[in-house]
Amino acid sequence: MQPQPQSNPDGASLQMVLANPRGFCAGVERAIEIVERALELFPAPVYVRHEIVHNRYVVDSLRDMGAVFVEELSQVPNGATVIFSAHGVSRAVVEEAALRGLRVIDATCPLVTKVHLEVLRHCRAGREVVLIGHAGHPEVLGTMGQAPDGGVLLVSSAEDAQALTVKNPEKLAFVTQTTLSVDDTRHVVAALRQKFPSIVGPAREDICYATTNRQEAVKHLAEQVDLVLVIGAPNSSNSNRLREVAEANGCEAYLIERASDLNPEWFTGNPVVGVTAGASAPEVLVAEVVDRLSGGGAARVRVLPGPEEEVAFSLPPELVS
Repeated sequence: MQPQPQSNPDGASLQMVLANPRGFCAGVERAIEIVERALELFPAPVYVRHEIVHNRYVVDSLRDMGAVFVEELSQVPNGATVIFSAHGVSRAVVEEAALRGLRVIDATCPLVTKVHLEVLRHCRAGREVVLIGHAGHPEVLGTMGQAPDGGVLLVSSAEDAQALTVKNPEKLAFVTQTTLSVDDTRHVVAALRQKFPSIVGPAREDICYATTNRQEAVKHLAEQVDLVLVIGAPNSSNSNRLREVAEANGCEAYLIERASDLNPEWFTGNPVVGVTAGASAPEVLVAEVVDRLSGGGAARVRVLPGPEEEVAFSLPPELVS
């Protein structure tokens, strides 16, 4: 068993505050259910291109059920079943799968698909597209790969936007990765609009409801605690943004995958601890952290009020009986 925080050996005096909302979003729930249903309906093995969502606990659980995770379609035998992750894929990946006769089940989050369709619409209208996002992230790679000529420009900061060179400032549009910092993205959009007054974009940035709600919840959390623990994977964009938001609002913050990552030194002085979870982190990991911090006993735990999330996405038709 891992050691308890040194300043709180029995958990009796520890105060914890849980953010609300936190954890799974509708897109993640849908993606996980897609893999589970596919494993029930189709002959083994069922392949998943890239981690279905960025969470080791989730991926390991699905692997134990029989899912085979790969990074490239070249690792999938011809004619096999393959699931595209919630982050989405490029048109080239879709075309390769079709050429090889793979049975494809698309678990792309519908809110990511919406961004893909925006890119295609702008391209068909003759506009060059600027994507606000983080280089190398699977969602960014998939979105940039929607343009027929690969002509999507990537910016990550206001400085990038100011330095950007485009073909025609009068024929320009922007879209965004869905898991960005709301505040940071606002600055990038402002910089783009300042430099390119004719640029067009969504009425609201493409940052998804779950990312926005969880960042707002962390801002409220940071007002009431001394440090924030964000449960999420190190490669999870939305989880990293939650840590950054907490720090920007004056809190010490740490990103952890699960309770075994807790460091007793963080709890010197018996701080009030805030806990949240990224959109791909299951509630069981939150419960694990709360239990570890309370020594398995009763600690003072409050859950902040927050908006009810009633978003639900339908499954692909091939999985609906």
